[in-house]
Amino acid sequence: MDGAMDTDHQTFTPGPETQRAFRDALGRFATGVTIVTTQTQDGPIAITANSFASLSLDPPLVLWSPAKASARFRPFAEAKHFAIHVLAADQAALCSEVAKDARRFRPGDLTENERGVPLIESALAHFECARDAVHDGGDHVIVVGRVERVRMREGEPLLFLQGQFGGFRALG
Repeated sequence: MDGAMDTDHQTFTPGPETQRAFRDALGRFATGVTIVTTQTQDGPIAITANSFASLSLDPPLVLWSPAKASARFRPFAEAKHFAIHVLAADQAALCSEVAKDARRFRPGDLTENERGVPLIESALAHFECARDAVHDGGDHVIVVGRVERVRMREGEPLLFLQGQFGGFRALG
């Protein structure tokens, strides 16, 4: 029954009138937090994304999904090379700053690889990618990247759940 509610659950059909509830339901899934970077004619640009996933080990492919409505959409949908950075638990402030300002970086925050892609060296991991494909995905596109190089370090990941940042606590 649409909109039915018992003491533990709410059931609805996703649509314009239930968009907030649908978003809240999606928010029940904890995700890691990433910053995607690329180079533009005007310098490095960044966008936050929690729509990152591994796709294939052979060949090494990952995907992420920028929103078409984002002012930053075009540079990322068209980028031939980009990097996806997995943030550490202590990088919530960096994530919030980049979410507000695509060019927020201070001197020393970034290095560049041989293709000119900006890299956040302090990230927990980064995946240097060449665009493999871009697919329509409703109000987003799905960008598939072929991973050319990976860099990682030890540390705790930054997680995002129900609109808030948090960390990971192992059970047992």
